[in-house]
Amino acid sequence: MTDCADAHAASGVDAALPSIETWAYQYQGREHTIEIRCPEFTSVCPKTGLPDFATLILRSVPGKLCLELKSLKLYLLAHRNLGIFQEKPSNKVLDDVVAAAKPIGACVEGRFAARGGIATVVQASCPS
Repeated sequence: MTDCADAHAASGVDAALPSIETWAYQYQGREHTIEIRCPEFTSVCPKTGLPDFATLILRSVPGKLCLELKSLKLYLLAHRNLGIFQEKPSNKVLDDVVAAAKPIGACVEGRFAARGGIATVVQASCPS
């Protein structure tokens, strides 16, 4: 990999993003899967500067905390002008959700629209 490609690959990883807030999960002892869809997720290709459009799907099984949706929305919207390759949002969102809410399990799937004839689906998950 060239130095330029390394710089593109590292793009966006350490970006400061709004915090994800949580609230106490009130159904302890029950296992629920919560699915949150963001059909208008956007980010920017760090190499070309072109926008990437995706449906981002977050599935989680809450532990003691649930995600507060307004803060999650603001967090996801902050990716709009962030130069980040398509493989990274699923992983970064998963890492940040796990850090904030500490779910029993979580999965983030990014379904990116075709650009140049190629569509990408990236799924990142973590069990308990």
